[in-house]
Amino acid sequence: MPQKTQKNTETDFIDKELSYKVRGCVFEVYRQLGNGFLESVYEKALMHELSLQGLQAERQIKIPVVYKNVSVGTFSPDIIVENKIILELKAQANLNIPICKAQLLNYLKASDMKIGLLINFTYPKAIIERFIL
Repeated sequence: MPQKTQKNTETDFIDKELSYKVRGCVFEVYRQLGNGFLESVYEKALMHELSLQGLQAERQIKIPVVYKNVSVGTFSPDIIVENKIILELKAQANLNIPICKAQLLNYLKASDMKIGLLINFTYPKAIIERFIL
C-alpha cells in the first residue's frame, strides 16, 4: 500500500507540471477570446495554443470502451494532452458539475489515464477543475 501511495505522488507531481502548462494555455485562450463562443471555437483555439506551447495534443479521437474483454462502444474526449490528461471542454453558464464529473471520470476509467481537467469557458472567467482517478 505505501508503495502505491508513493508512486501516485510521483505521478501526481509530474502531471501537476503538465496540468499547470495546460492551465496556462486555457487562461491564454480565455484572455484572448473572452466568453460567449461555442465550445468548438474554444477547442480549436486551445489546440492551437497547446501546439504553440510545444505540447502534443489530439482532439476528438475515438477510444474504445471495453466491458469484460468485449468492445461495447467508443467515446471521444474533447482533447488529450501528451497521452496523459483528458480535457473536457464546456462553454455553459449553468454547468451540471456532477454529470460532467461523472462523464470525465468514466473517460478516465475507459482510457486508463489518471488525470482529467474539466474546463468551462464562462463568465467572468474560465473555470478549471482537476480530477484524479
